[in-house]
Amino acid sequence: MRASVLRAPGDIAIEERPVPAVAPDEVLVEVSAVGVCGSDAHYYHDGRIGDFVVESPLVLGHEAAGTIVAVGADISDDRVGARVSIEPQHPDLSSRETLAGHYNLCPHMRFYGTPPVDGAFAEYVTIRSGFAFDVPDTVSDDAAALMEPLSVAIAAVRKGGVSAGQRVLVTGAGPIGVVVAQTAVAFGATTVVISDPDLNRGERATQFGPIDPVAPSAVADLGPFDVAIECSGAPAAMDSALRALRPAGTLVLVGMGPDDITVALPVLQNRELVVTGVFRYANTWPTAIELVRTGRVDLDRLVTGHYALEETGKALRAVSDSAQLKLIVNPQR
Repeated sequence: MRASVLRAPGDIAIEERPVPAVAPDEVLVEVSAVGVCGSDAHYYHDGRIGDFVVESPLVLGHEAAGTIVAVGADISDDRVGARVSIEPQHPDLSSRETLAGHYNLCPHMRFYGTPPVDGAFAEYVTIRSGFAFDVPDTVSDDAAALMEPLSVAIAAVRKGGVSAGQRVLVTGAGPIGVVVAQTAVAFGATTVVISDPDLNRGERATQFGPIDPVAPSAVADLGPFDVAIECSGAPAAMDSALRALRPAGTLVLVGMGPDDITVALPVLQNRELVVTGVFRYANTWPTAIELVRTGRVDLDRLVTGHYALEETGKALRAVSDSAQLKLIVNPQR
């Protein structure tokens, strides 16, 4: 098979590799669509994200969908031919975290496109059968791949406890911010405000539902909010989100910021605010598929470009273009 392989920062090329062997509990998926994530671009440009360092050739890509073409010895042949969305996690099923239901926090996790585990910018991948979710025929390949960022949004909205009648602030109007805002509306929030220094990005979010775009300087005037979900990683955005919360409000950190930040402790303490983070997701795919199937969340309109496998490097470079939302690599193109 062909795979797009990161050999060094800025150096990505097509290689011929063996089709991966299928373990007894796995399925082999012919990949149809892979979303390009900002984390993929970080690995491409910098060769690392925090403690995760690319030390050997690596296939990036973790937002994937395709068709099952073979199954392991323990899996029914009935699954062959199924169109699936892939949850790109391979936790240790016996770890304490997994057994407690928090398998995303498993210390032995093997995650697509995270060193040293290869990802989905390839023609074929394997995944445990239970992590390959059937999608309806009404769901496109692109949307099936983008169940992964939608799962991040679902995890964040759940962590914030978003429910009917609440006021929600989303900071950062990139792809994740837009999906989080849609998801907050789907979960019943009656007011969803999205803030971004780029007013065009904020305005673009209004295409996806009753979402109100504002400049960061206006956030304080529109509060207080019950929940704030920070999707930019910018310390200034985190600070403004924290200050815009009503007493007993919750701030959920999604964007990856610097290692050290200054926190307004009197605001945090005197208002009894909750600050928490999300790391990937757990038990989100069925909800994601239903939100898309029923039209509560529109993933197809997020897509602003398609690339062939040979153009993966071009797609990774294009992520920094603020005019783009989600780019898709189609390995079979």
